[in-house]
Amino acid sequence: MLQNPRILRTSPQPFNLPTQTSTPSPSSFQLLGTRSHFPILKQQCRLSRRELAIYSNSCLLLLLADGSRARAEDVTNSDQLGDSLTNTPSCTERKPTKQVFFDISVDREPVGRVTMELYGDDVPVGVERFSKIVSGAAGISYRRKEFVKILPNYVQHGGLRSYGVDAELANKTGSNLATENLVEEWERMYEKCPGTKNVAGSVGIIVRDPSKPPPKFKLVARLGKLEIDQEEVGTDPNGTEFVIATKDSPELDASSLVIGRVVGGMEVVQRISEVKTVQENTSSPYFRVAKLIGDKRAVVAERGFNRPYSKVVVTNCGVVQ
Repeated sequence: MLQNPRILRTSPQPFNLPTQTSTPSPSSFQLLGTRSHFPILKQQCRLSRRELAIYSNSCLLLLLADGSRARAEDVTNSDQLGDSLTNTPSCTERKPTKQVFFDISVDREPVGRVTMELYGDDVPVGVERFSKIVSGAAGISYRRKEFVKILPNYVQHGGLRSYGVDAELANKTGSNLATENLVEEWERMYEKCPGTKNVAGSVGIIVRDPSKPPPKFKLVARLGKLEIDQEEVGTDPNGTEFVIATKDSPELDASSLVIGRVVGGMEVVQRISEVKTVQENTSSPYFRVAKLIGDKRAVVAERGFNRPYSKVVVTNCGVVQ
């Protein structure tokens, strides 16, 4: 009745494993896939401890080789990045084109001269504006003008007024006290120079006022109708105020255009920074409430913060020939 008697032939060990110590060949896996006995597949994939040790050591060597290759590539990339950074022109190492000086007095007592170098090739608009005022070619000058703020990281000169005698003298010579060109130059240098621009000893023109509050909205009656108008609070700088940094001052980068650096008389600048000033009172709860509700007394008081008790005046200034 049986057509093929060989099918009934059995073996005492039906699940014999191959005696080879290497990884099963693809043909063996293909044969295993056609069989219906799952225990055979399980036993065929079972490896000895010796084989596992050999495979793990081989994989570890491959990983180490890949890691060393990756580290070598990282070192190469970092070296290339370092070379690119070193090749980038530094904004603190510029070529000076002109020298100017200021003679300073504190309470009518001369304290010395401050000499500064200006970067005419990098910031021509700011240097031209500053040097014309220093030399008096603009019809106005920094002579007999005061330093109005002394902070821990810098000292600030009040510059010239946009009204009164100063404005009249500037108009007679055709000098423009607007800051549009200075702001454009500041934006260009801000994008060009990474990092802190106002480092210790740098000289910069104030072109923006970051502390200026936003405009207020108010109702105005015009031609019998109520219209909403904006009321500007505070005044924009006119491009004549300048600062000298006694320490690195990144807080000035958003408002100051660096035009030069101090090359002589830094001890005079330090002497100015030691003058006693009106202490800030911004931590007082009364001041905070008054500032919040828009009390004018708080605004006036805030203007007096960091102002020197002594008169720090530029007695003479000019261009070094």
